[in-house]
Amino acid sequence: MSFPFKTLSELDIEGRRVLLRVDFNVPISSEGRILDDNRILATLPTIKALQEARARLILCSHMGRPGGEVKDELSLMPVGERLAQLLDEEVLFPDDCAGDAARRLSRSMNDGQIMLLENLRFNPGETQNDPEFAEKLGILADVYVNDAFGAAHRAHASVDAVTKHFNERGAGLLMEREYTMLQRLGETPEKPFAVLLGGAKIGSKLPLIRSLLTKADVLIVGGAMAYTFLKAQGHGVGKSLVDESLIEQARNTLQRAENHGCSIILPEDHVVVQEIDPDAETRVVRNGTFPSDAIGVDIGPASRALFAEALSGKRTIFWNGPMGIYEMPRFGEGTIAMAKAVSDAPGFTLVGGGDSAAAIRKAGHAPFIDHLSTGGGASLEFLEGRPLPGINALIPH
Repeated sequence: MSFPFKTLSELDIEGRRVLLRVDFNVPISSEGRILDDNRILATLPTIKALQEARARLILCSHMGRPGGEVKDELSLMPVGERLAQLLDEEVLFPDDCAGDAARRLSRSMNDGQIMLLENLRFNPGETQNDPEFAEKLGILADVYVNDAFGAAHRAHASVDAVTKHFNERGAGLLMEREYTMLQRLGETPEKPFAVLLGGAKIGSKLPLIRSLLTKADVLIVGGAMAYTFLKAQGHGVGKSLVDESLIEQARNTLQRAENHGCSIILPEDHVVVQEIDPDAETRVVRNGTFPSDAIGVDIGPASRALFAEALSGKRTIFWNGPMGIYEMPRFGEGTIAMAKAVSDAPGFTLVGGGDSAAAIRKAGHAPFIDHLSTGGGASLEFLEGRPLPGINALIPH
C-alpha cells in the first residue's frame, strides 16, 4: 500500500544521526523493575534496521506524567538498561534530554551506536509543543524517524514541532505496520465486521462508536460504559458507573445504530458487588433484577456466551477495552473470555488498548491475533477519522 509519509527504505540514513521517537512508556515497579517490556520489544525491528544501515541512533521517549519536573521514579534509566540487555550492547544515557551532555554525545557517536535521552516530559516544553524545546531536540540529529504510534495523537514537541527542523523525516517499521493494519478497518473492512468495546470512559468512545456503526454489522458494548447505555434503555443499574450527562447521547447512538442496520449488543447479566474490593463477595444478576445498592464489576456468564456467539464467524473484529475491572483478577473473567472468543475468530483481528492486549497475552492467545496495537488512544482517534499530529507532521509539505 502507499503511505502519506516516507518509510525507512526511502530515507537517507547511512552514517547520519537519527532522532528516533519511540514509545517506552512502560510500567515500572517502585524498585525500578520493568513490569512489561512489550513496547520496547515492539520497536526493536526499527532500531536494528537503522543500526544495519549504519545510522547513529538517538532515541527519545516520554514516561508517565511528571508535569515538567524531574522525578527519579520516572527516569528512563531502567529502560536504557533493559534495552542494552536486549541488544547486548552499550546504550549511552545522558542525564538530560536536550542539554549540553546530549549535544556533546550526539556529535561524537559512531555508526550504529545508540543513545537514549532522559524522559522528555521532565521538560515542560514537551507537552506544550514548545518550539524552543523542539529546536534543542532538532539540533541533535540530521534525520527524524517516528516509531511511537502510541503518542501519535498528541501534538507534543518530540512528535510535532520537532519535525520542522528536519527535511528528512519518516516513519519507523512499527508506525508503518500500525498504519497498515488500522487502514484495514478504516476503509472497507471485510464483512461481517464486529466491534467489541469496553472500559469505563464512554465519553471518549462515543465518537468512535458513531464512526464505526456505519461500517460494522454488530457493535458489542461491555465494561462500565455499558451501564450508561443500559440506563438509556430504562434498565436499573444500581450504583454502577454511569455518566448521567451522556445518557441522551447514548440513547441517540442506539437509535442511529438501528437506522444504519448495526446491531448493538449489551450485557444481559452482571457480576456485582456491594463495594469495589478485590475480596468482595460477588453474585450474578440479570437485567431487570439489578439491586439498587449493587455495583457492576464484570459481565456475567450469559453475557460472555452471548458476546462470544456474536463474534463467532466474523471476518473482521476490532476490540478495545476490558469487560470489567480487569486489574482485579476476580473481576477479569469476562475480559479473559473475550480474549479467547476474539482469538478463536477466523478473520482479521485487531486489538487496541493496554488492558485488552494484556488480557490476550495473559490468556496465551497473542499468537492468534493479527495485530496488537501499541496505541490505545491513537488507534481510537485514527478509526474515528481524526487527523493524528504525529502522522501529519511526517507528511512532506
